[in-house]
Amino acid sequence: MTTTTTLDRPMRTLRHAWFNSPLYGMVLAGKTPASLLLSLRDLWPGDALRGEDLIRDGARVGDIFEPSLALSGEVDPAWLAARHGFAWLRDLKALGGYTARDQARVAVAAWLDRNEQWSELAWRPDVIGNRLVAWLSHYDLIANGDSGFRARLLTSLTRQARHLARALRAVPPGAGRMAAIHGLIAVGAALPAGHRWLTRGMAELAGELATQFLPDGGHAARGPAPHLAALRHLIDMRTIILGTARECSEAHQAAIAAGGALRHVRHGDGGLALFNDSGEDEGWAIDLVLAQAEPKGKPPDMVPAMGFERLAAGDTLVIVDAAPPPAAGFDGHAHAGTLAFEMSVGPDRLIVNCGAYAGPKTGWRAAQRATAAHSTISIEDRNSSEVLPGGNLGRRPESVGRARNENEQGVWLNLDHDGYLAAFGITHRRRLFLAHDGRDLRGEDTLSGGGGERRFAVRFHLHPKVRVGLTEDGAAVLLRLAGGAGWCMRVTGGRMSLAESVYLGGGEMAERSRQIVVEGTTGALGATVKWAIQSVGRGL
Repeated sequence: MTTTTTLDRPMRTLRHAWFNSPLYGMVLAGKTPASLLLSLRDLWPGDALRGEDLIRDGARVGDIFEPSLALSGEVDPAWLAARHGFAWLRDLKALGGYTARDQARVAVAAWLDRNEQWSELAWRPDVIGNRLVAWLSHYDLIANGDSGFRARLLTSLTRQARHLARALRAVPPGAGRMAAIHGLIAVGAALPAGHRWLTRGMAELAGELATQFLPDGGHAARGPAPHLAALRHLIDMRTIILGTARECSEAHQAAIAAGGALRHVRHGDGGLALFNDSGEDEGWAIDLVLAQAEPKGKPPDMVPAMGFERLAAGDTLVIVDAAPPPAAGFDGHAHAGTLAFEMSVGPDRLIVNCGAYAGPKTGWRAAQRATAAHSTISIEDRNSSEVLPGGNLGRRPESVGRARNENEQGVWLNLDHDGYLAAFGITHRRRLFLAHDGRDLRGEDTLSGGGGERRFAVRFHLHPKVRVGLTEDGAAVLLRLAGGAGWCMRVTGGRMSLAESVYLGGGEMAERSRQIVVEGTTGALGATVKWAIQSVGRGL
């Protein structure tokens, strides 16, 4: 997802008018191959349980692929784009059996019935790229049997490939380009006479690697899940290119190896930290990707360009968003969570962010991107970054300072950001200290400047499995982790209370959870909240 500037809009309007014309449909016509030149392999296992859900929802397939649904505003566009991308075919394959195979073919047929003509969402280059890869990787699942249907499928693959080759030049730099390039490489390798698309895709990839991946191996979108997705694209493209007896570039191989920086943003349970449109994901699936990347050594404590700090001691791990939001073009996944942190103890998550919504309901995604959905401070219920209706960011922190110091006592982290400076004249400073044994996390949140009274709230969202209770005198919160360990939180500088929260670490299914909220009002000198989260063993 990328920002459309005022100068871009007239060109975009002209392109869409051309794509939507009957003449353009004739341009996409041409010779259709009788079969594939190369069978592609899906490297990533599906989920049979999700496959069962797809079978139950089978009657809705035609409605989901109706082009008018994308214009109705009734469903979340990102969810709809994922449905049109067909990556979920791997879940039907994992389920197996005749019913799953029939459902896969019914779904593809429903798409063909309703989307052979261009429409903005279904024919968006990144969506086409994902769909081409999915159809070609599951060709045996969807194309067995009826020769007439197989011919229709090959005709559509070719038409979509022709459009993708034409539209790719108009895709601005950003996360969507990787999916589009992947699709062009896949169809170029799989279809007879597709060598020009393969060559073009490899050339586009070479130019994209330095843009997409940061010097320390992180992804420019600065999100664990977008990073994982980009790494999977690179690994898939490497497999396809090698399957054509061509060589991968050294830069391509190096980007995959450097992608091991993803380990920096994993918790003790193996899942991802919940920053910038990320859910937990399955730990085994992440292990599979990292095994292909073959990173060496332990996860680094610092990946400066990626922008996350990792404090690890004993069984305790703290991960902090310590950099400005990603640049324009890569900010479609960005959350307003600057200086937010997460904390886990062994396999148990304790402090979390609320996650990333991946379902069909509108409005949820914007709510999860708000500052209040993160474990950090907000002022006057305002976001530290402006989340625009189109999905990108407007106003945002321009400067994020960070300094790290370690000795035998533990590790200190000093952070600040100016996301509230323009609106309120206030700078947020956050200091964190994790003791050497991991049993004591201290924090200090300071609001400086402003010169007036402003309401603030420091939030600590809790994982749904954490049991929580406020002491009778209201001076402390007692926390019990899923594994039974007890922790205690104490605060000075604000009023502490418990409130309801929601957790979307799994994406679509919301879980009820709790949050600790520390509220107060700035004065002439600002405000300071000090807090401590300390282990009390298993004796709560």
